[in-house]
Amino acid sequence: MKKSISPLTIVVCGGIIIGLAMGVRHVQGLFMLPMTAARGWGRQEFALALALQNLVWGLAQPLTGMLADRWGARRVLVAGCLLYAAGLALMAQAATSTQLVLSGGLLIGLALAGTTFGVVYGAISRLVPPARRSWALGMAGAIGGVGQFALVPAAQGLIGGVGWAAALTVFAVVLALALPLAWPLEDRVDGTPTEQAQSMRQAIGEALSHQGFWLLNLGFLACGFQLAFIAGHFPAYLLDRGFSANTGVAALAIVALANVAGTYACGQLGSLYRRKHLLAYLYLVRSATMLAFVVLPTTTATVYIFAFVMGLTWLGTVPLTNGLVSQVFGVQYISTLFGFVFVGHQLGGFLGVWMGGAVFDATHSYNLVWAAAIGVGLLAAALHWPIDDRAVVRVQAA
Repeated sequence: MKKSISPLTIVVCGGIIIGLAMGVRHVQGLFMLPMTAARGWGRQEFALALALQNLVWGLAQPLTGMLADRWGARRVLVAGCLLYAAGLALMAQAATSTQLVLSGGLLIGLALAGTTFGVVYGAISRLVPPARRSWALGMAGAIGGVGQFALVPAAQGLIGGVGWAAALTVFAVVLALALPLAWPLEDRVDGTPTEQAQSMRQAIGEALSHQGFWLLNLGFLACGFQLAFIAGHFPAYLLDRGFSANTGVAALAIVALANVAGTYACGQLGSLYRRKHLLAYLYLVRSATMLAFVVLPTTTATVYIFAFVMGLTWLGTVPLTNGLVSQVFGVQYISTLFGFVFVGHQLGGFLGVWMGGAVFDATHSYNLVWAAAIGVGLLAAALHWPIDDRAVVRVQAA
Protein backbone atom coordinates (compact mmCIF):
# COMPACT_ATOMS: atom_id res chain seq x y z
CA MET A 1 0.00 0.00 0.00
CA LYS A 2 1.30 3.45 -0.91
CA LYS A 3 2.34 5.46 2.13
CA SER A 4 0.00 8.37 2.82
CA ILE A 5 1.48 11.84 2.41
CA SER A 6 0.25 14.58 4.71
CA PRO A 7 -1.85 17.38 3.19
CA LEU A 8 0.66 19.94 4.49
CA THR A 9 3.52 18.28 2.57
CA ILE A 10 1.42 18.21 -0.58
CA VAL A 11 0.44 21.86 -0.19
CA VAL A 12 4.00 23.05 0.58
CA CYS A 13 5.58 21.21 -2.36
CA GLY A 14 2.86 22.37 -4.74
CA GLY A 15 3.11 25.93 -3.44
CA ILE A 16 6.89 26.05 -3.91
CA ILE A 17 6.60 24.83 -7.51
CA ILE A 18 3.95 27.50 -8.21
CA GLY A 19 6.13 30.11 -6.50
CA LEU A 20 9.19 29.32 -8.62
CA ALA A 21 7.25 29.09 -11.88
CA MET A 22 5.14 32.20 -11.29
CA GLY A 23 8.02 34.05 -9.61
CA VAL A 24 10.26 33.80 -12.65
CA ARG A 25 7.35 34.92 -14.81
CA HIS A 26 6.57 37.77 -12.40
CA VAL A 27 10.06 39.31 -12.76
CA GLN A 28 10.34 39.10 -16.54
CA GLY A 29 9.45 42.76 -16.82
CA LEU A 30 12.76 43.55 -15.06
CA PHE A 31 14.61 41.99 -17.99
CA MET A 32 12.88 44.12 -20.65
CA LEU A 33 15.07 47.22 -20.61
CA PRO A 34 18.52 45.62 -20.09
CA MET A 35 17.82 42.89 -22.65
CA THR A 36 16.40 45.19 -25.33
CA ALA A 37 19.27 47.63 -24.81
CA ALA A 38 21.86 44.89 -25.16
CA ARG A 39 20.27 43.38 -28.26
CA GLY A 40 19.04 46.58 -29.92
CA TRP A 41 15.39 45.53 -29.91
CA GLY A 42 12.26 47.64 -29.36
CA ARG A 43 9.84 47.00 -26.52
CA GLN A 44 7.35 45.52 -28.94
CA GLU A 45 9.74 42.67 -29.82
CA PHE A 46 10.23 41.76 -26.16
CA ALA A 47 6.50 42.15 -25.52
CA LEU A 48 5.72 39.84 -28.46
CA ALA A 49 7.72 37.03 -26.83
CA LEU A 50 5.90 37.52 -23.52
CA ALA A 51 2.58 37.74 -25.36
CA LEU A 52 3.26 34.45 -27.16
CA GLN A 53 4.30 32.94 -23.83
CA ASN A 54 0.89 33.82 -22.38
CA LEU A 55 -0.93 32.51 -25.44
CA VAL A 56 0.98 29.21 -25.56
CA TRP A 57 0.52 28.78 -21.82
CA GLY A 58 -3.23 29.17 -22.21
CA LEU A 59 -3.63 26.97 -25.29
CA ALA A 60 -1.45 24.22 -23.79
CA GLN A 61 -3.17 24.26 -20.38
CA PRO A 62 -6.11 22.03 -21.42
CA LEU A 63 -3.62 19.53 -22.87
CA THR A 64 -1.44 19.41 -19.76
CA GLY A 65 -4.63 19.19 -17.69
CA MET A 66 -5.75 16.17 -19.70
CA LEU A 67 -2.34 14.54 -19.27
CA ALA A 68 -2.42 15.20 -15.52
CA ASP A 69 -5.96 13.82 -15.19
CA ARG A 70 -5.01 10.74 -17.21
CA TRP A 71 -1.46 9.97 -16.04
CA GLY A 72 -1.05 11.96 -12.84
CA ALA A 73 0.31 15.39 -11.98
CA ARG A 74 3.81 14.21 -11.05
CA ARG A 75 4.88 13.34 -14.60
CA VAL A 76 3.53 16.59 -16.00
CA LEU A 77 5.29 18.65 -13.31
CA VAL A 78 8.64 16.96 -13.96
CA ALA A 79 8.36 17.61 -17.70
CA GLY A 80 7.29 21.20 -17.02
CA CYS A 81 10.28 21.95 -14.77
CA LEU A 82 12.68 20.55 -17.38
CA LEU A 83 11.07 22.60 -20.16
CA TYR A 84 11.21 25.72 -18.00
CA ALA A 85 14.93 25.23 -17.33
CA ALA A 86 15.61 24.72 -21.04
CA GLY A 87 13.58 27.79 -22.02
CA LEU A 88 15.40 30.07 -19.58
CA ALA A 89 18.83 28.77 -20.61
CA LEU A 90 18.06 29.34 -24.29
CA MET A 91 16.51 32.75 -23.57
CA ALA A 92 19.80 33.80 -21.96
CA GLN A 93 21.57 32.99 -25.23
CA ALA A 94 18.96 34.47 -27.60
CA ALA A 95 20.71 36.71 -30.13
CA THR A 96 17.71 37.44 -32.35
CA SER A 97 14.09 38.29 -31.68
CA THR A 98 13.08 34.98 -33.29
CA GLN A 99 15.21 33.06 -30.81
CA LEU A 100 13.66 35.07 -28.00
CA VAL A 101 10.16 34.20 -29.21
CA LEU A 102 11.00 30.48 -29.42
CA SER A 103 12.69 30.30 -26.01
CA GLY A 104 10.96 32.89 -23.82
CA GLY A 105 7.69 32.57 -25.72
CA LEU A 106 7.13 28.99 -26.88
CA LEU A 107 9.19 26.86 -24.47
CA ILE A 108 8.46 28.83 -21.30
CA GLY A 109 4.80 29.07 -22.28
CA LEU A 110 4.62 25.26 -22.50
CA ALA A 111 6.53 24.98 -19.24
CA LEU A 112 4.13 27.28 -17.39
CA ALA A 113 1.21 25.11 -18.51
CA GLY A 114 2.88 22.15 -16.80
CA THR A 115 4.06 23.81 -13.57
CA THR A 116 1.34 26.19 -12.42
CA PHE A 117 -2.26 26.28 -11.19
CA GLY A 118 -4.01 23.92 -13.58
CA VAL A 119 -1.82 20.94 -12.70
CA VAL A 120 -0.90 21.75 -9.09
CA TYR A 121 -4.37 22.83 -7.98
CA GLY A 122 -5.89 19.82 -9.73
CA ALA A 123 -3.62 17.46 -7.80
CA ILE A 124 -4.31 19.23 -4.50
CA SER A 125 -8.07 19.12 -5.12
CA ARG A 126 -7.89 15.35 -5.50
CA LEU A 127 -5.37 14.61 -2.75
CA VAL A 128 -6.76 16.82 0.02
CA PRO A 129 -10.12 15.99 1.71
CA PRO A 130 -13.03 18.21 0.53
CA ALA A 131 -13.40 19.81 3.97
CA ARG A 132 -9.85 21.18 3.75
CA ARG A 133 -9.81 21.98 0.03
CA SER A 134 -10.39 25.73 0.29
CA TRP A 135 -7.65 25.97 2.93
CA ALA A 136 -5.27 23.90 0.81
CA LEU A 137 -5.79 25.94 -2.37
CA GLY A 138 -5.44 29.22 -0.51
CA MET A 139 -2.34 28.05 1.37
CA ALA A 140 -0.65 26.74 -1.79
CA GLY A 141 -1.32 30.06 -3.48
CA ALA A 142 0.04 31.94 -0.47
CA ILE A 143 3.24 29.87 -0.46
CA GLY A 144 3.53 30.55 -4.18
CA GLY A 145 3.18 34.24 -3.41
CA VAL A 146 6.10 34.05 -0.98
CA GLY A 147 8.17 32.56 -3.79
CA GLN A 148 7.16 35.37 -6.12
CA PHE A 149 8.10 37.94 -3.50
CA ALA A 150 11.52 36.35 -2.88
CA LEU A 151 12.39 36.26 -6.58
CA VAL A 152 11.90 40.01 -7.11
CA PRO A 153 14.95 41.15 -5.09
CA ALA A 154 16.79 38.02 -6.20
CA ALA A 155 16.28 38.90 -9.86
CA GLN A 156 17.25 42.53 -9.38
CA GLY A 157 20.36 41.54 -7.42
CA LEU A 158 21.43 39.03 -10.04
CA ILE A 159 20.82 41.44 -12.93
CA GLY A 160 22.86 44.14 -11.19
CA GLY A 161 25.57 41.75 -9.99
CA VAL A 162 26.17 39.26 -12.80
CA GLY A 163 24.02 40.59 -15.66
CA TRP A 164 20.68 39.61 -17.13
CA ALA A 165 21.97 36.59 -19.11
CA ALA A 166 23.62 35.00 -16.08
CA ALA A 167 20.51 35.74 -14.01
CA LEU A 168 18.37 33.77 -16.47
CA THR A 169 20.87 30.90 -16.30
CA VAL A 170 20.71 30.84 -12.50
CA PHE A 171 16.92 30.64 -12.66
CA ALA A 172 17.22 27.76 -15.15
CA VAL A 173 19.34 25.81 -12.65
CA VAL A 174 16.85 26.52 -9.84
CA LEU A 175 13.92 25.17 -11.90
CA ALA A 176 15.89 22.02 -12.73
CA LEU A 177 16.65 21.49 -9.03
CA ALA A 178 12.93 21.74 -8.21
CA LEU A 179 12.16 18.34 -9.76
CA PRO A 180 11.98 16.38 -6.43
CA LEU A 181 9.14 18.65 -5.26
CA ALA A 182 6.86 16.95 -7.79
CA TRP A 183 7.06 13.57 -6.05
CA PRO A 184 4.41 14.12 -3.32
CA LEU A 185 1.92 15.38 -5.94
CA GLU A 186 1.09 11.90 -7.20
CA ASP A 187 -2.68 11.81 -7.57
CA ARG A 188 -3.07 8.40 -9.20
CA VAL A 189 -4.11 5.26 -7.35
CA ASP A 190 -1.49 2.47 -7.26
CA GLY A 191 0.27 3.95 -10.27
CA THR A 192 -2.72 3.61 -12.62
CA PRO A 193 -5.38 6.09 -13.72
CA THR A 194 -8.50 5.95 -11.57
CA GLU A 195 -11.53 4.36 -13.25
CA GLN A 196 -14.52 6.71 -13.22
CA ALA A 197 -18.06 6.57 -14.54
CA GLN A 198 -17.83 9.77 -16.59
CA SER A 199 -15.42 9.90 -19.53
CA MET A 200 -13.23 12.91 -20.25
CA ARG A 201 -15.14 13.53 -23.49
CA GLN A 202 -18.42 13.60 -21.57
CA ALA A 203 -16.98 15.94 -18.95
CA ILE A 204 -15.72 18.41 -21.57
CA GLY A 205 -19.03 18.28 -23.44
CA GLU A 206 -20.94 18.87 -20.22
CA ALA A 207 -18.82 21.92 -19.38
CA LEU A 208 -18.98 23.40 -22.88
CA SER A 209 -22.78 23.20 -22.81
CA HIS A 210 -22.93 25.06 -19.48
CA GLN A 211 -23.46 28.83 -19.86
CA GLY A 212 -21.64 29.58 -16.61
CA PHE A 213 -18.52 27.86 -17.92
CA TRP A 214 -18.35 30.31 -20.82
CA LEU A 215 -19.06 33.31 -18.59
CA LEU A 216 -16.25 32.21 -16.27
CA ASN A 217 -13.92 31.85 -19.25
CA LEU A 218 -14.75 35.30 -20.61
CA GLY A 219 -14.45 36.90 -17.19
CA PHE A 220 -11.07 35.28 -16.60
CA LEU A 221 -9.81 37.02 -19.76
CA ALA A 222 -9.86 40.31 -17.84
CA CYS A 223 -7.63 38.86 -15.12
CA GLY A 224 -5.03 37.77 -17.66
CA PHE A 225 -5.13 41.11 -19.47
CA GLN A 226 -4.61 43.15 -16.31
CA LEU A 227 -1.91 40.99 -14.73
CA ALA A 228 0.17 40.44 -17.86
CA PHE A 229 0.13 44.14 -18.74
CA ILE A 230 1.17 45.25 -15.26
CA ALA A 231 3.79 42.53 -14.72
CA GLY A 232 5.32 43.08 -18.14
CA HIS A 233 5.22 46.87 -18.42
CA PHE A 234 4.91 48.45 -14.97
CA PRO A 235 8.67 48.75 -14.27
CA ALA A 236 9.19 50.42 -17.66
CA TYR A 237 6.12 52.63 -17.10
CA LEU A 238 7.61 53.92 -13.86
CA LEU A 239 11.01 54.56 -15.45
CA ASP A 240 9.30 56.58 -18.18
CA ARG A 241 7.72 58.74 -15.50
CA GLY A 242 11.04 59.53 -13.86
CA PHE A 243 11.13 56.96 -11.07
CA SER A 244 14.23 54.91 -10.33
CA ALA A 245 14.58 51.23 -11.22
CA ASN A 246 14.45 50.47 -7.50
CA THR A 247 10.92 51.89 -7.33
CA GLY A 248 9.75 49.41 -9.97
CA VAL A 249 11.46 46.55 -8.14
CA ALA A 250 9.89 47.60 -4.85
CA ALA A 251 6.46 47.84 -6.49
CA LEU A 252 6.70 44.30 -7.88
CA ALA A 253 7.89 43.08 -4.48
CA ILE A 254 4.91 44.73 -2.76
CA VAL A 255 2.55 43.12 -5.29
CA ALA A 256 4.06 39.71 -4.57
CA LEU A 257 4.02 40.19 -0.79
CA ALA A 258 0.42 41.43 -0.69
CA ASN A 259 -0.51 38.53 -2.96
CA VAL A 260 0.47 36.11 -0.17
CA ALA A 261 -2.21 37.48 2.14
CA GLY A 262 -4.72 38.08 -0.66
CA THR A 263 -4.54 34.59 -2.14
CA TYR A 264 -4.82 32.89 1.24
CA ALA A 265 -7.73 35.14 2.25
CA CYS A 266 -9.57 34.46 -1.02
CA GLY A 267 -9.11 30.72 -0.55
CA GLN A 268 -10.61 30.95 2.94
CA LEU A 269 -13.43 33.29 1.90
CA GLY A 270 -14.35 30.85 -0.86
CA SER A 271 -15.56 28.41 1.79
CA LEU A 272 -17.73 31.07 3.45
CA TYR A 273 -19.25 33.09 0.59
CA ARG A 274 -20.36 32.47 -2.98
CA ARG A 275 -17.25 32.40 -5.12
CA LYS A 276 -18.86 34.09 -8.12
CA HIS A 277 -19.75 37.12 -6.00
CA LEU A 278 -16.24 37.31 -4.54
CA LEU A 279 -14.80 37.24 -8.06
CA ALA A 280 -17.10 40.06 -9.18
CA TYR A 281 -16.02 42.20 -6.23
CA LEU A 282 -12.33 41.50 -6.93
CA TYR A 283 -12.64 42.78 -10.49
CA LEU A 284 -14.49 45.89 -9.33
CA VAL A 285 -11.76 46.63 -6.78
CA ARG A 286 -9.06 46.21 -9.42
CA SER A 287 -10.74 48.55 -11.90
CA ALA A 288 -11.36 51.19 -9.25
CA THR A 289 -7.74 50.95 -8.10
CA MET A 290 -6.35 51.37 -11.62
CA LEU A 291 -8.67 54.29 -12.34
CA ALA A 292 -7.56 56.07 -9.17
CA PHE A 293 -3.91 55.41 -9.98
CA VAL A 294 -3.98 56.90 -13.49
CA VAL A 295 -6.16 59.87 -12.48
CA LEU A 296 -4.31 60.93 -9.33
CA PRO A 297 -0.80 62.44 -9.44
CA THR A 298 1.82 59.70 -9.59
CA THR A 299 4.03 59.75 -6.51
CA THR A 300 6.10 57.12 -4.75
CA ALA A 301 3.32 56.75 -2.19
CA THR A 302 0.60 56.20 -4.82
CA VAL A 303 2.82 53.69 -6.64
CA TYR A 304 3.24 51.63 -3.48
CA ILE A 305 -0.43 51.90 -2.49
CA PHE A 306 -1.45 50.82 -5.98
CA ALA A 307 0.96 47.86 -5.84
CA PHE A 308 -0.37 46.80 -2.42
CA VAL A 309 -4.06 46.87 -3.39
CA MET A 310 -3.41 45.14 -6.71
CA GLY A 311 -1.35 42.54 -4.87
CA LEU A 312 -4.26 41.75 -2.56
CA THR A 313 -6.34 40.85 -5.63
CA TRP A 314 -3.48 39.53 -7.79
CA LEU A 315 -3.88 35.74 -7.81
CA GLY A 316 -6.85 35.52 -5.47
CA THR A 317 -8.97 34.92 -8.57
CA VAL A 318 -7.28 31.55 -9.18
CA PRO A 319 -8.34 29.51 -6.12
CA LEU A 320 -11.81 31.06 -6.39
CA THR A 321 -12.11 30.18 -10.09
CA ASN A 322 -10.66 26.70 -9.59
CA GLY A 323 -12.97 26.17 -6.62
CA LEU A 324 -15.97 27.33 -8.65
CA VAL A 325 -15.17 24.85 -11.44
CA SER A 326 -14.86 21.96 -8.95
CA GLN A 327 -18.01 23.14 -7.16
CA VAL A 328 -20.06 22.92 -10.36
CA PHE A 329 -18.42 19.99 -12.19
CA GLY A 330 -16.58 18.00 -9.50
CA VAL A 331 -12.86 17.16 -9.22
CA GLN A 332 -12.59 14.12 -11.51
CA TYR A 333 -11.41 16.20 -14.48
CA ILE A 334 -10.65 19.44 -12.65
CA SER A 335 -7.22 19.92 -14.30
CA THR A 336 -8.73 19.55 -17.77
CA LEU A 337 -11.71 21.82 -17.17
CA PHE A 338 -9.70 24.49 -15.39
CA GLY A 339 -7.31 24.29 -18.34
CA PHE A 340 -10.11 25.26 -20.70
CA VAL A 341 -11.15 28.14 -18.45
CA PHE A 342 -7.52 29.23 -18.30
CA VAL A 343 -7.46 29.65 -22.08
CA GLY A 344 -9.55 32.79 -21.60
CA HIS A 345 -7.13 34.06 -18.97
CA GLN A 346 -4.15 33.64 -21.27
CA LEU A 347 -5.84 35.12 -24.31
CA GLY A 348 -6.28 38.17 -22.13
CA GLY A 349 -2.63 37.90 -21.06
CA PHE A 350 -1.52 37.83 -24.69
CA LEU A 351 -3.55 40.94 -25.50
CA GLY A 352 -2.45 42.78 -22.37
CA VAL A 353 1.30 42.35 -22.77
CA TRP A 354 1.32 42.67 -26.58
CA MET A 355 -0.93 45.73 -26.63
CA GLY A 356 1.28 47.32 -24.00
CA GLY A 357 4.29 47.13 -26.29
CA ALA A 358 2.44 47.92 -29.51
CA VAL A 359 0.52 50.88 -28.12
CA PHE A 360 3.60 52.32 -26.43
CA ASP A 361 5.71 52.08 -29.58
CA ALA A 362 2.91 53.78 -31.57
CA THR A 363 1.91 56.50 -29.08
CA HIS A 364 4.80 56.63 -26.56
CA SER A 365 2.17 56.24 -23.85
CA TYR A 366 0.39 53.45 -21.96
CA ASN A 367 -2.82 55.47 -21.40
CA LEU A 368 -4.97 53.53 -23.88
CA VAL A 369 -3.94 50.21 -22.34
CA TRP A 370 -4.75 51.44 -18.82
CA ALA A 371 -8.22 52.40 -20.07
CA ALA A 372 -8.68 48.97 -21.65
CA ALA A 373 -7.59 47.23 -18.44
CA ILE A 374 -10.15 49.20 -16.43
CA GLY A 375 -12.91 48.46 -18.96
CA VAL A 376 -12.37 44.70 -19.11
CA GLY A 377 -12.37 44.57 -15.30
CA LEU A 378 -15.81 46.16 -15.16
CA LEU A 379 -17.05 43.77 -17.84
CA ALA A 380 -15.69 40.77 -15.92
CA ALA A 381 -17.55 41.83 -12.77
CA ALA A 382 -20.80 41.95 -14.73
CA LEU A 383 -20.18 38.55 -16.35
CA HIS A 384 -19.55 36.69 -13.08
CA TRP A 385 -22.75 37.73 -11.31
CA PRO A 386 -25.26 35.64 -13.37
CA ILE A 387 -23.16 32.41 -13.31
CA ASP A 388 -25.20 29.38 -12.19
CA ASP A 389 -22.92 27.95 -9.48
CA ARG A 390 -25.05 24.96 -8.53
CA ALA A 391 -23.47 21.51 -8.91
CA VAL A 392 -24.56 19.85 -12.14
CA VAL A 393 -26.99 16.95 -11.75
CA ARG A 394 -26.04 13.92 -13.82
CA VAL A 395 -28.59 11.27 -14.72
CA GLN A 396 -26.98 7.83 -14.40
CA ALA A 397 -28.11 5.02 -16.68
CA ALA A 398 -29.97 2.22 -14.91
